[in-house]
This record gives sequence, C-alpha cells and structure tokens, in this order.
Amino acid sequence: MTFSIVARCPHTGQFGVAAATAMPAVGKLLSHAGAGAGAVATQAQVNPYLGLDGLALLRDGHSAPAALKKLMDTDPCMQLRQLALIDSNGDSVCWTGSECIPWAGSLSGEQFSVQGNRLAGPQVLDAVADAFRRGEERPLVERLIDALEAGDDRGGDREGESSAVIYIVDREEYPLWDIRVDHHRDPVAELWRLHAVFAREVLPEILDMPTRDNPAGKAAEDSV
Repeated sequence: MTFSIVARCPHTGQFGVAAATAMPAVGKLLSHAGAGAGAVATQAQVNPYLGLDGLALLRDGHSAPAALKKLMDTDPCMQLRQLALIDSNGDSVCWTGSECIPWAGSLSGEQFSVQGNRLAGPQVLDAVADAFRRGEERPLVERLIDALEAGDDRGGDREGESSAVIYIVDREEYPLWDIRVDHHRDPVAELWRLHAVFAREVLPEILDMPTRDNPAGKAAEDSV
C-alpha cells in the first residue's frame, strides 16, 4: 500500500526516508533514521519494531544485510512485511514478503533503495529511482520529494495517495527535516508547499539549536 525510498547523501552523510501511501499518516510508523548510522522503512502490514530494532542494529554497527538477517528471526509474520535498510556505508537491502499485496518489489542503486507494494507496477519504482539519480547534485530533501513525485506520476499506490513523509537526519540525534502530510488530496504537492514553509520558518531554528558539541547552540553566540 506504500512506496518509499531510503537513501544516503554521499556529499553530506545525511540519511533520509521518504514515502507515500493511500493510508493516512504514513510517516508516524514507517520512517526511522539515525545520524551516522542509517535508515529503515517498514511498510506493507507494518511492524514498528522492525524499524525501531533495525535502526538500533545499524547504530550498533551492523551492516544492512546483517541487520535484516537478525530481524528475520524476530517476526513470525515476515511474509506480510516489506522492510528496507541502508547502513552507514550506503549499502542497502530490502525484504518483500510473499504475502504483500501485488505489485510488490524493490530496486536498489548506489546509496539508495526504493520499494513498494500494491503499486501500479514496477514502473513506479523505476521512476522513483531515475528521479533520485538525476538529482545527484541537489540537496537530499529535494531529491527525495522529486523521487516521490515521479513515482506518483507513474501510478504510485493503486488506490492513490493521501499521506506522505520526508524524514532526514544530519549530524544530530534530532531530525533536520521532518515533514508529514497525514491526510490530503495531493500529498506530494503538499510536501513541496510545506518544504518551502519549513525551509523559511523551521530550518533556521533547527540550525540554531543546541548540538552535542555546542550545548548552548546559537544562544551562546548571542550572549557574547
């Protein structure tokens, strides 16, 4: 019921997850990412612990394939799940259970993986991947929204989309971008609108927030 992409930006080291689906509120349980560690997307019949535990394994230094292997032993219903992971090296892996709603599958490339179920067909994933590759020099957030837009244009979820998410981490434990459209007639277009709002009003505040290296954040500079 969802198509998604997990990716690493080789220029910045950022990790991101983007997804769109016919169900409301796709972002709440699907998207997981940790700075310097990797990202996970859990979808189809969602098991949130695959995302939570998968990210914990990546943070512990497991490769994406090794993390997936461990996760397979934790869930007796993996045939209902779709799960993608990308690790700190940008290596990715995806599991698609045999009971996921067709069309279902995945496509991996350099520093990304795209996957989906209940899709119009494999052309959706081809479009997502092609759009992501074409934007190589652009910021990760823009590449991810472009990729969702391309997948939507090629049919996306057979039931259409009503929700979408962009979730990106940079160097800190909190996200750099966390944009969610929970219920909308055109969620990808709404992502672009919210991206502009976020870039103007939210991102500057996040960049001024405390970091592990600078616990006072911008406040320290203002007090000098």
